[in-house]
Amino acid sequence: MVPTQTADPVAALLAWHLAVGCDETLADAPLNRLQAPVPAAPADTPAAPRPSRIAAAPPPPPPAPIALDTGPPTELAASAGTLEALSNAIRSYTGCGLKATAINTVIADGNPHAALMVLGEAPGADEDRQGKPFVGASGQLLDRMLAAIGRDRSQTYISNVVFWRPPGNRQPTPQELQLCLPFVLRHIELVRPKVLMIAGGVAVKAILQRAEGIMKLRGRWFTHQLTDGSSIPVLPTYHPAFLLRSPAQKRDAWRDLIEIQVKLEELDPPRP
Repeated sequence: MVPTQTADPVAALLAWHLAVGCDETLADAPLNRLQAPVPAAPADTPAAPRPSRIAAAPPPPPPAPIALDTGPPTELAASAGTLEALSNAIRSYTGCGLKATAINTVIADGNPHAALMVLGEAPGADEDRQGKPFVGASGQLLDRMLAAIGRDRSQTYISNVVFWRPPGNRQPTPQELQLCLPFVLRHIELVRPKVLMIAGGVAVKAILQRAEGIMKLRGRWFTHQLTDGSSIPVLPTYHPAFLLRSPAQKRDAWRDLIEIQVKLEELDPPRP
């Protein structure tokens, strides 16, 4: 329908409404149907004015802040004289915010008396649920890597440089690494392995304090100094999770394993 041309502006507006389908008048004021109806007032009581819009609900109170121990963990780690005491110290420590979002504190697995210690980066979702390091897909690959040089978890001690899963499996921040580092260094002191294998660039940088990436550091021997002046040979290598994404790099990882096997035979020869 085409509105009839007219000089009367009111008539022209009504004609336009008819043309677009507005052919009924339901009320002389807008009605907010999202608002609960107001009970009708008695006949002798004047009606209260209706609000023009819904009143905004008050905002929810902010969540209570999590109480964190912001003191340095150095003294707490140094006071641990045994692995059990260190484990208790790590579990009681609240200075790292990752603990607030994690399910479990993931410390170690394997044999603490083993000649080989493996340090990874941080727990993933499977590790967080089970409370053990390297139990997901990357852990299964690590088990196969160890088996390739004749070892298993009963002959290896496995841990990470961060004890709580970062949300979304993101990389730990430098601050998170720094908060965990005193515990990690004390961990190495107490285990005193013959050889330390560090898996992944994040863990390598945290322990060796090197700026180079893992591509340049892997396959090269370094030393980690203990507080008594002795040292542990350290070999950086690729993290199993990286090898799952980049299987072409498994050849280099295999070379690293052979290097570790030779070093272990040199420093911890099999007993007759």
